[in-house]
Amino acid sequence: MRLFITRPKEDALPLADKLRKAGHDAIIAPLLAIVPRVGVAIPPDRFQAICVTSANSVRCLQGQVDLQVPVLAVGAQSATAAKLRGFEQVTARGGDVHGLVDHIRSNLNPQDGPFLYLSGAETSSDLEGQLKAAGFSVTRLITYDAVAQKIDGLRQQLQPGNGVLLYSPRSAKLWRAEMARMRLEPIAAQVKHFCLSPQVVAALPPEFPAIAAVSPDEPAMIALLDLTGKAE
Repeated sequence: MRLFITRPKEDALPLADKLRKAGHDAIIAPLLAIVPRVGVAIPPDRFQAICVTSANSVRCLQGQVDLQVPVLAVGAQSATAAKLRGFEQVTARGGDVHGLVDHIRSNLNPQDGPFLYLSGAETSSDLEGQLKAAGFSVTRLITYDAVAQKIDGLRQQLQPGNGVLLYSPRSAKLWRAEMARMRLEPIAAQVKHFCLSPQVVAALPPEFPAIAAVSPDEPAMIALLDLTGKAE
């Protein structure tokens, strides 16, 4: 199947390799570009742990940071990014923001110190708010901006029966807007939309065929492609 990967280029490249090895025609069409923020200072507080919900938030982290502070990552990809950055204690917990918050509530104590939350400017879930509601002190540090991109290169490539991978509600909204701008909505209504979660599906028009992965992670997305292929 011809598949369009809408993730930022940094995340799309390794995924494209996996999909090509599985026999797909993978085309990278980023709807967002990652732009690191310059001059972001790491607060001097003694943090109990660092929360990471995006691999890019760690990749864009600048300046000095205590690499011995435990890192709680939302999934395998963000955990790998933290390890590559040099953090010594990294664990992946929860699978999504709600799962990570549940893990923290059950296993950590607000009295043991504040959390540092690394993130982009826009997030799909309010980890900071959920932790504060549970009594934890949280400092959010925005390390990058995700800037919307045009995908005019798809104008001649997108065909009925193709597939598109969408990983966030924002990406789904941008995809919808780009289809409208390029007047490709009739074709998009014949394209298979593989979505990371039901929230991503909900951001698409009802006429766009869409299905959500059973869990919000890359293995589940790939399994979704495999399942669809077998059904055909």
